[in-house]
Amino acid sequence: MAKRIFTQTFGVVGAIIEKDGKFLLVKEKKNSAKDKWSHPAGWIDLEENTIDAAKREIKEETGFNFEPENILGIYVLVKKELDDLHHAIKIIFTGNIAENQGEYMTDEISETKWFSPEEIEAMDSNILRDADIKTMVKDYLAGKKYPLDIITHTIQK
Repeated sequence: MAKRIFTQTFGVVGAIIEKDGKFLLVKEKKNSAKDKWSHPAGWIDLEENTIDAAKREIKEETGFNFEPENILGIYVLVKKELDDLHHAIKIIFTGNIAENQGEYMTDEISETKWFSPEEIEAMDSNILRDADIKTMVKDYLAGKKYPLDIITHTIQK
């Protein structure tokens, strides 16, 4: 994993994954997010294609192969953690997962679990990592989606 450096903003990819009316969340094992539920998400590595980053992060955190179909939205989350101010720009995908769940990164995630929208809405900051997850679920249920091709990748050397 590349060294993480907080700058003014940082890029995150993640997914809202729904199956049979429930949403897949992961329980974090590290830092201030320890024992909190989150959507599978993580940093975009330098020079990494955004869609490839989403596939990688979802696989690492859930064990499922993920195929993005749409972008749910771009979410900006600003929060203070201890003495740090974090300003994340999140590109959140929707898509399909494989039927079979493989291994996930147990050094970062302690478990995965499916939750109803009502269960997620009832979570507070003691058990839900980021409040914007509730907004993402609502946006998903409202049918929001954007085509993948709104992302343009350019690497200039």
